[in-house]
Amino acid sequence: MVKVLKKTLYGAIIASMTFGIGSVAKAEFPEKPVEMTVLFGGTAQTIGQLLADLMSKNMDETVVPVSRNGGGGSVGYQYVHGTEPDGYNIVWNSNSISTGYHGGKMDFDYTAFAPIAKISNEVPALAVRADSGWETVADMAKAVKESGEKLKVGASGKGSFTHLTTEAVLASVGLSDMAIHVPYDRGRAPVELLAGRLDAAIQWPGQFISHHEAGTLRILCVTSAKRISQLPDVPTCAESGAEGIDIVMWRGLAAPAGTPEDVVMKLQDTAKAAAESDEFQKAAKTIGFEVDFLDHAAFADLIARDDEKISALMGELGLKQQ
Repeated sequence: MVKVLKKTLYGAIIASMTFGIGSVAKAEFPEKPVEMTVLFGGTAQTIGQLLADLMSKNMDETVVPVSRNGGGGSVGYQYVHGTEPDGYNIVWNSNSISTGYHGGKMDFDYTAFAPIAKISNEVPALAVRADSGWETVADMAKAVKESGEKLKVGASGKGSFTHLTTEAVLASVGLSDMAIHVPYDRGRAPVELLAGRLDAAIQWPGQFISHHEAGTLRILCVTSAKRISQLPDVPTCAESGAEGIDIVMWRGLAAPAGTPEDVVMKLQDTAKAAAESDEFQKAAKTIGFEVDFLDHAAFADLIARDDEKISALMGELGLKQQ
């Protein structure tokens, strides 16, 4: 009888221990705050902070945005790449994963990350001073060629997405050898244009829209294949004389490769709820971006296709390092 009781008690203890271990292993994500690395300032930071706040409202723990700028995004990517694949460190990523890798700033490519969801699109815009007399990109190219003077053009740091876009637009109108790239501090494109230190600049529409509406700057074109909702009267660069230009910045979320699928799905669903909220949709119109949600599988396909396009374009423009 004693042996039976001992055996029963022993079995109960083992069962209890097993249940306890299983409970810990299957604890629901998240159990602590999720850190979202934000790679850039400007609109990227504004959108990322809003997304993090809205995601926090749909999870038991908060999503904390942390700025890790530098190196065209490479600083932030390298940080997240070095963290555990458990979902507690994610990155507010973009096409910069491809420009950074092919530009030689990182020794890993997009496959180092597990896509969570695509959230939005931003389309670069080309702006000039309103008193330039240029109505189209073709006008600008013609004037520069006739004057023989080089165009002072600004974009973000060398190898960045806006730098790549700038080079592509210049090449399409034959100005690759007739332009001087002038560096400027983050968010200062409108100021530099208005001060006359730049003749043209390619940046996100949000930086230019108020000046465009005030009549001090003119947005000549946007670099997507179709016009954008924020600027329905502004032509595409292809319509304005820069044929073949179709360049769009996507932004989304990713985690280190190897992150459990159920964790990716939880983050995906939380991001979807945030992106579809009235607050996020309203911000899109105010800030100047377009909400375009894709789930993790569709996002993975997009990143792979886009990487091929960026690799080819950087190769054509002599910007590819690997």
